[in-house]
Amino acid sequence: MNARQLVCTPFTPSNTADEVLRDIDLTGVRAIVTGASAGLGIETARALTAAGAEVTLAVRDTTAGDAAAETIGKSTGGIRPRVVRLDLADRATVTRFVDAWGGPLHLLINNAGVVTGGLERTHEGWELQFATNHLGHFALATGLHHALARGAADRDGARIVSVSSTAHMRSDIDFDDLHFERRSYDPQIAYAQSKTANSLFAVEATRLWAADGIVANAVNPGGIATGLQRNFTPEQKASLDAAEAAGVFTYKTVEQGAATSIVAAVAPQFAHSGGHYLDDAQEAYTVPNDADLARHPHGVKEWALDPATAKRLWTVSTDLLRV
Repeated sequence: MNARQLVCTPFTPSNTADEVLRDIDLTGVRAIVTGASAGLGIETARALTAAGAEVTLAVRDTTAGDAAAETIGKSTGGIRPRVVRLDLADRATVTRFVDAWGGPLHLLINNAGVVTGGLERTHEGWELQFATNHLGHFALATGLHHALARGAADRDGARIVSVSSTAHMRSDIDFDDLHFERRSYDPQIAYAQSKTANSLFAVEATRLWAADGIVANAVNPGGIATGLQRNFTPEQKASLDAAEAAGVFTYKTVEQGAATSIVAAVAPQFAHSGGHYLDDAQEAYTVPNDADLARHPHGVKEWALDPATAKRLWTVSTDLLRV
C-alpha cells in the first residue's frame, strides 16, 4: 500500500462531469480530446466546452466528429468545438496534427481507445491495440510537448489526462513480445497491456516534464457502456458479465464516467501533482501485482506505476517511433 497519503477530492463516483466543473471558468483554456466523436470523449469535450474551454475534437472519422461538434454546439448555446482528423494508428496523421497545431495547449485528454476481437496489426506490424491506445497517444503527446510547455507558462501549468482502465490489472508490459509475434494472441491481454502502458506514460511524462509545468495523470473511468465494446468477442462479453456479477464494477452513466477525467483535468489537487492513477475521482490505492481484481476493483497494480518500467517503456516507445 502507499506509504504517503493519497490525493483526495470532494467528489464521489456518482458525480458528473458538469458537477466537477461547477463554478469553474475555463475561458482561455485550449484543450484537445481524442476519440471525441462518441461515448466518454464527446461528454468530456461537451463539459469542457460548456465551461468555456476552446476544445478540439481529434477524431478518426471527421463526419462523426462534425456530428459530435454539432451536438455539443446545440447544448452549449452555439459554442462549437473544432474538428481535426487524427488516426492514432497512422503515424502520418499524428504528424500532420502536431505540425498543424499552433499556439499553446493547456489540456490534452488522451481518451481514444480501441478494442479488437482478434489480432490486427498496423502497416508497421504493430499490434493494433498497443499501437493505438499507447503508441499513438505517446507520439501525439511528445509531438505537442512544446505547445504544452507554452500552455504551462501562460496558465501556471498544463495537464495531460491518460485514460486507462481496470483492465490494466490483467497484464504488465511484455517487453520481450510487445506485439504478440511469439505468444498466443489474447485480445483481453493485449488491451490490458495497452492500459498499463497508459498509466506508465503518466508516470514518466510527469518525471520528465514537471519542470516545464506539465503533469500527467491516468484515470479509470469505470464501467460504462460505450461503442468501445462493439468489437467484443463472445468470450470478452462473458468475461465482462462475470466481472459485473462478481462486483468488480457497476455501470456508470457516461456523465459519471467522464467526471474522473475532468477531475484530473481541472481539480486543484492535481494542478501540480502527476504520475497518479485516479479511480472514482480519487487517487487509487496501490495493490501488489498478484492482487485479485475482484477484491480490489478500485486499486492500481504496482506494475502500472513502477518508475523503472515507465522509463523503459518511454525509451522503447521512442525507439519504435524512430523506425
